[in-house]
Amino acid sequence: MNPPIDAAAVAALADRPVDPRFKGLPAAWAGRTPAEIVAAAPDLFIDGPLAPVCVLDEPALSHNLAAMARWCTEHGVQLAPHGKTHMSPQLLARQFAAGATAVTAATISQVRIYRAFGVREVILANQLVDPAGLRWLATELDTYPEFRAVCWVDSVAGVALMDRELAGTARRLDVCVEVGASGGRTGCRSAADADAVARAVSASAQLRLVGVAGYEAALGQDVSEPARSVIAGYLSTLRDAVVRLAPLIQADDILVTAGGSTHFDLVAQLLTRWPAGLRVRTVLRSGCYLTHDEGLYLRSSPLTRHDPAGLRPALSVWARVLSAPEPGLVLAGLGRRDVSFDAGLPVPHTPAGAQVSALNDQHAFVRVPADAAPAVGDWMQFGISHPCTTFDKWPMIPVLDAEHRVVDLVRTFF
Repeated sequence: MNPPIDAAAVAALADRPVDPRFKGLPAAWAGRTPAEIVAAAPDLFIDGPLAPVCVLDEPALSHNLAAMARWCTEHGVQLAPHGKTHMSPQLLARQFAAGATAVTAATISQVRIYRAFGVREVILANQLVDPAGLRWLATELDTYPEFRAVCWVDSVAGVALMDRELAGTARRLDVCVEVGASGGRTGCRSAADADAVARAVSASAQLRLVGVAGYEAALGQDVSEPARSVIAGYLSTLRDAVVRLAPLIQADDILVTAGGSTHFDLVAQLLTRWPAGLRVRTVLRSGCYLTHDEGLYLRSSPLTRHDPAGLRPALSVWARVLSAPEPGLVLAGLGRRDVSFDAGLPVPHTPAGAQVSALNDQHAFVRVPADAAPAVGDWMQFGISHPCTTFDKWPMIPVLDAEHRVVDLVRTFF
């Protein structure tokens, strides 16, 4: 069997020299390769990073990989982590090594990135109706027999467009009927719509119906009991669609896939027990478990909701105090260009009681106890809420051990 990712292509990243586009890294690293830097195992903060700098915590990454793999095994589900979270072939390789079976992508451009590193199985968790994207994917499938891809359809019009653009291709494109919900995102809004789309796919010469897909977090990431009841109802609709559409499935088993980073426990609860005779493979698409966070997913992940140590935050941004213009306020040198803010503001680790009140492009307003304010020039470490929109701001991220020694340098490709 072919490996899930091209290990040689991933390893080759360590031989590409560091240059000034990789913000935050020590200026002395310019011209050196990641392999050379890691071999020296420098203390990042002694080598002089150009603040701000984003870092990954190696012990936390290892813990999270093992915790999620164990959870999936215990609950009888597979994992196709969402690659848009980090867009890093190096991190994805570690997820494959921990048992992931595919990578999830949100756009055809993301698929192209991962294919450049030989990723064998991709779930494109979206509609693909772009003619150029369809043509590229068709060529990739025809050229590489070992490559497997699946995407969503939620309309008869979409099926017709895909049929037209894929005409003459050697391999049919695997698709899932996407089930949506009123007020949600994409996806069929009724059983009748889902059935019509499934029938259209079954009649297609270019598409092959392999399952049913959904995304429960499109309805919200509230974990109160009333909110989770709504999510459970939506997942039951997915379940009904699997049972109803099973006779139309054109694969040996039925793929059912859902599960972001908030409600994947409900996915495992409701989408893993099936009527006798149905062969169903349940695939989660959670991506944020890998680095976790100190905001949205600390509050909502099934692995930390009842045990805060279930996952550990592995991604943070360090910045210098630029100014202390008035009592109880310091300005730190990080902002919207450096850290996520769409699902909560950064979380200062010290001093106790510090809180970010606002962000500009390059400044954080940090309210601090007047008697414990850090001095101008001091380092401050900030946890984040929502890793997806921190990763995309950093093209290279040092991975540190517990003593701040550099054990890897991770490339991202946004």
